[in-house]
Amino acid sequence: MADTYSQIYIHIVFAVKGRNNLISKNWKDELYKYITGIITNEGQKLLAINGMADHIHIFIGLKPTATLSNIVRDIKANSSKFINDKKWIAGKFEWQQGFGAFSYSYSQLPNVISYIQNQEEHHKTKTFREEYIEFLKLYNVDFKNEFIFENV
Repeated sequence: MADTYSQIYIHIVFAVKGRNNLISKNWKDELYKYITGIITNEGQKLLAINGMADHIHIFIGLKPTATLSNIVRDIKANSSKFINDKKWIAGKFEWQQGFGAFSYSYSQLPNVISYIQNQEEHHKTKTFREEYIEFLKLYNVDFKNEFIFENV
C-alpha cells in the first residue's frame, strides 16, 4: 500500500493446552527463534518474546495489511508442528484455543518490552491466570471465567 503509514503495536498472549508446564527452559530459546522466523516471514516486526512453561507473550509491530487472527494461527500451528517434530515432549504438544491481544501506544513500548522480558520475575508472585485476568480487566474486556481457560 503506497502512502500507508501505521503504528500498531500488539501484545499477544496464549497458553499451552490445559495450561500444562510443557515449555522447557532447555529448548525455549530455540522455540522463540523459530517463532521469530514465523513472524518475520509474515512480514511483521517482533519487538519482544518470552514466557513461562505454560504460556507465551509476543509483542509485535503489526502491519495494516495483516490479519491478527491469521498471524496467531500460523504461529501456533507452525510452532506446534516444530515442537512435535523435535519430539521435545512425550505425546502431542498443542496450544490452547484462543488468545489475548492488547494494543499499546509507541510511548508504552519500553514498559511492555521490559514486562515481557521479565516474565520470570512477574510470575514469582502472580499466576498466569491472575496475570491474564488482570489484562482483561485493565482493558475492560468482557469475559466469563468459565471460558477463559480450558480444563483439558
